[in-house]
Amino acid sequence: MLRMSYAASTPSSHQALEQLAHELPDACERLAYVKEMTAQAANKVLGLVDEGMDKAEQVRRQGKDLSESLARLATSPDLSVERARAMMRLCAAYAASAAAFAEREKSLHGEIMMAQDFQDLSGQVINKVIRMLEHAEEPLNALVGEFAPPVAAADQLQGVQTPDKALKQDDVDDLLASLGF
Repeated sequence: MLRMSYAASTPSSHQALEQLAHELPDACERLAYVKEMTAQAANKVLGLVDEGMDKAEQVRRQGKDLSESLARLATSPDLSVERARAMMRLCAAYAASAAAFAEREKSLHGEIMMAQDFQDLSGQVINKVIRMLEHAEEPLNALVGEFAPPVAAADQLQGVQTPDKALKQDDVDDLLASLGF
C-alpha cells in the first residue's frame, strides 16, 4: 500500500524525493567535511596564537628589562663610554629581536588568515545543503500528508471520553435487540 500511495504522489514531489534520496548522502558527506575542516582550522589557529603569545611575552620581558637598565644607566653618576657602548649593544640586540618578532607576527597573521580561508568554502557547502533541504521540504510534507490518518477517523477511534456520555449496558442491549441480536 505504501508503494501505491507513494506512486500516486505528484510527479514533481516524486522527482524531488528521488533527488533528495540521491543528494542526502552527498550533503551529509559535505557537512562532515566542513566539520573536519573547521576543527583543523581551529586547532591550527589556536596553535599559532599560542606560539605568538609566547614570543610576545619574551619580547615584552626583554623590553621591560632593557627599559629598566636604561633608566638606571641614565641616572648613574659614573657613566663611562664603555658602559654606554654596552648599553647601546643591548639596545641594538633588542631592536633586532623586536624586528624579528614583528616579522614573525606578520607571518603568523598570514597563516591565521589562510587557516580561516575555509570559511568561504564551508559557507558555500552549507548554502548548497540548505537549498537542497528547502527544495525537499514541500514534497516531504506532501508525502507525510498522504500517509497521515484522517482527522475524523482518528477521532472516531478514540471513543467516548467522558463517563456521562458513555452508553450504559441497557442502552447497548436495546441497540443490539433492535438490530436483531
